[in-house]
Amino acid sequence: MSKITYVQPDGSLEICDVPAGKSLMLAAQAKGIAGILGECGGQAMCATCHVYVDEGYLDKLPEPSEEEDVMLEEAASDRRPNSRLSCQIDACDKLDGLVVHVPEEQLW
Repeated sequence: MSKITYVQPDGSLEICDVPAGKSLMLAAQAKGIAGILGECGGQAMCATCHVYVDEGYLDKLPEPSEEEDVMLEEAASDRRPNSRLSCQIDACDKLDGLVVHVPEEQLW
């Protein structure tokens, strides 16, 4: 299990225990975390699960795929160097303690 913290735009925190192999998007949806819509069901075909990853964890993630990179360009909120789709991040031991920030907007 990895402890993942989701930070809402208002600064409120929601912490989830996420089993290894489960995407951060699915974990957020199961917990009812606001702002993680995942309209495409986790297929990297929309940007409604966009998050900003804590910069201390970026080097622990694989590089975004070409599909993810394209979708991040379509995100409703500004793309930043630490922007990722939460459907493309699977929990694992090295991500224990990860903090992701939910952007203000998700609809595109």
